[in-house]
Amino acid sequence: MNWFTRFLTSTLGRKLIMALTGLFLILFLAVHLTGNLQLLKDDGGRAFNMYAEFMSTNPLIQFVSKGNFAFILIHVLLSFHLTIQNRKARGPERYAVSSGKSSIWASRNMGILGTLVLIFMIIHLKDFWAEMHFGAVSVVDYDGHQVRDLAALVDYWFAKEWYVATYVFCMGALAFHLWHGFISAFQTLGLNHLKYNAVIHFVGKVFAVVVPALFAWIPIAMYFNL
Repeated sequence: MNWFTRFLTSTLGRKLIMALTGLFLILFLAVHLTGNLQLLKDDGGRAFNMYAEFMSTNPLIQFVSKGNFAFILIHVLLSFHLTIQNRKARGPERYAVSSGKSSIWASRNMGILGTLVLIFMIIHLKDFWAEMHFGAVSVVDYDGHQVRDLAALVDYWFAKEWYVATYVFCMGALAFHLWHGFISAFQTLGLNHLKYNAVIHFVGKVFAVVVPALFAWIPIAMYFNL
C-alpha cells in the first residue's frame, strides 16, 4: 500500500487524479447543460422546475452530486499545487520560450483560467444552490404536485445586465480552460494514439466551444426574451 500512497502523492499521481476528476467534471458539464437548456422552453419554467426537483430529490443523483463537490475540491487544490510547482520548476526564464503547441495561451494560463472558473462557481453556488436549499424560494403547483419555482430565481438573476455579462465572460474562461484541459486529460491517462489523436483533438475543441457557448446563450436569450 505504501507504493500506492507514494504514487498518488507524486507529481505523476497528482496529474493522474487531475485528469480523472477533470473528465468527471466534463461529463457533469454535459449533464448540467442538458438540464439548463430546459429554461429555453416556453412553458413558464415547468420543464426546468421538474428537472430541478428530480435532481434534488433522487437519492442516486444526490450521491453523485456529493461526489461531484468532492471532485471539484480535489481538482482545484491539485490545480493550485501543480501550477505553483510548475512555476518553481521553470524558474525566472519560464516565459522565454513561447512557440509550439505546448505554449499556447490556454495551456500557459490554466491557473488563471481555473481561478476565474472557481470564482464563478462560488458566486453561482451562492446565488442558486444556497438559495435553493436555504433561501425563501416560492412554490409552484403542477397538477397537484408542488415544487420549488427555481425558474423564477433564474429569471431574477438573468434579468440583471451585470450578472449576464459576468456569466458570459466566465463561460469564455471556461472555454479556454476546456480547450487545453480536455486534450491534456487524455494525454495524461495515456489514451492518446496516432490513430485517434485527431478525433480526440476535434471532439475536445468542439466540446470546449459548444458547451460554454450554449451555457452563455441561456442568460442572453432570457435577458433579451428570445
